[in-house]
Amino acid sequence: MIHVNVILTVIDAGDIQTVRDLLAEQRRRSLLEEGCARFEVYHSEADRSVFLLMEHWRTQAHLDAHREADAFKTLYEPKVLPLVNRVPHPSEMVE
Repeated sequence: MIHVNVILTVIDAGDIQTVRDLLAEQRRRSLLEEGCARFEVYHSEADRSVFLLMEHWRTQAHLDAHREADAFKTLYEPKVLPLVNRVPHPSEMVE
């Protein structure tokens, strides 16, 4: 299983709702992709400019395919990324 956690910080407070709406749609579409075991979007209550993405992909190939999928290419890259600072955290689960 591939685990990716991403911290997104919205640059301009006026874009927070736009980013929230785009990420909600990104989540809906990503969950339909083959190999997506988990795709969750959290909006921080401590800092409303911060969003957390928690993704679990069955294989690296599934994650690679996700990065070429329609939702990534038409929503995330062109519409979300210009509005945020992004810090990805590929992770391993501690058990």
